[in-house]
Amino acid sequence: MDAPVSCDVLVIGGGPAGSTAAALLAKDGRDVVLLEKDAHPRFHIGESLLPCNVAIFERLGIHDAIRAMGVFKPGAEFISDETGEGVAFNFATGIDRNFTYSYQVRRSQFDAALFDNAQRSGAQAMERTHVVEVVLPKDHSHTSRAHVIARQEDGTLHFFAPRFVLDASGRDTFMANRLRNKKTDKRNNTAAIYGHFRHVKCRAEGDMAGCISVHLTQDGWFWVIPLQHETVSVGFVGTQAAFKTRHGSLQDFLFDRIRQSRTLSERMQEAELVSEVMTAGNYSYRVRGSWGEGYMMIGDAFAFIDPLFSSGVMLAMTGGELGAEVAHVWLDDPAAGRKLALRSERRLCRAMDRLCWLIYRINNPVLRSMLMAPRNVFRMRDGLVSLLSGNLDFRREFRIAVLAFRTIYYLLFVANRLVLRPRQVSSGAIEGSTGRLGLT
Repeated sequence: MDAPVSCDVLVIGGGPAGSTAAALLAKDGRDVVLLEKDAHPRFHIGESLLPCNVAIFERLGIHDAIRAMGVFKPGAEFISDETGEGVAFNFATGIDRNFTYSYQVRRSQFDAALFDNAQRSGAQAMERTHVVEVVLPKDHSHTSRAHVIARQEDGTLHFFAPRFVLDASGRDTFMANRLRNKKTDKRNNTAAIYGHFRHVKCRAEGDMAGCISVHLTQDGWFWVIPLQHETVSVGFVGTQAAFKTRHGSLQDFLFDRIRQSRTLSERMQEAELVSEVMTAGNYSYRVRGSWGEGYMMIGDAFAFIDPLFSSGVMLAMTGGELGAEVAHVWLDDPAAGRKLALRSERRLCRAMDRLCWLIYRINNPVLRSMLMAPRNVFRMRDGLVSLLSGNLDFRREFRIAVLAFRTIYYLLFVANRLVLRPRQVSSGAIEGSTGRLGLT
């Protein structure tokens, strides 16, 4: 065995979380190794970014590059199949006005740009290099090191001895699988099927041109994301029950779901498929404890939630920032690093909990009715826009807006159950809290 290469931080995974962390640490003068199992550019889903991403682009110094490759995104629109009506949420109307726009990007270009930026910042970045083993130090001394074994595509083994490990392995969840501390969220058990199209009709115009469209269907939802060169990403996210109805090929299933959507089918009468049809499980999960002695899990390696609000890349890059800060502090003062790691984990968990509260209820008619006819009492609409922008800070005005929205939801939910109970009892069909309740 060759002598291991010493470094300050080793980052597993060159996606948005890993590349962000590696770039920031290298800029701070740390000796960083970044290992990516694939080669950029490679296809990835999650093409719609949030305004809070833009703040990180500025700190990384890559805003101009992202602007050049992206489609300007001023907000999001939600369209109901049930009513045929839509409602637009412009990011400029949120409580936080620091960043009021974002971009829609091809992830192959976007991820490659972040990886290249990490290299330019000083990280030693290696592609087609798969981490196969991490041995954490048994002692907790200031000088202790982990031992990492990685294998290149040609079979060559590399050995590293980092003082800190950041696991940004994405949904491979490298360390969580080995530590057996990943918990699946059974309340949000969905899957996605998607492809790229041309000749998809646009709905939004004026100051909302370029926004993402979310079409709410009976048992799921569609995303419609405009990309450059007149290409549009279209994907369906549905429950297990929706996918059990599949017959034929993946393409047949996607086309059939599009035909069943009264609002989306109108936009895709002349659409042409220009990519393969692909599928992915959206099995949400979270790791019980994102950090330990000398390591931290960031991005999807720590948690994954339904992509309904386009939060994936934002949470990953935010996790990359927090992970870089934890590693930087830990290297100088492990005790301070532990405290910061705990605060960072709690901050991310609170943000995901707020998003998940909405995601769990997106198929509930009460929430959909509130979403499609938002009121701004106690700044509820403004608070919802800030949440859709990816705002992780829970300032007082934001907290009041979210609390008011939840309170009204529960009042309407209880009222509907009381109104429908006699009818349900007489028919012998009492539905659960996630069933179709209907507003009267």
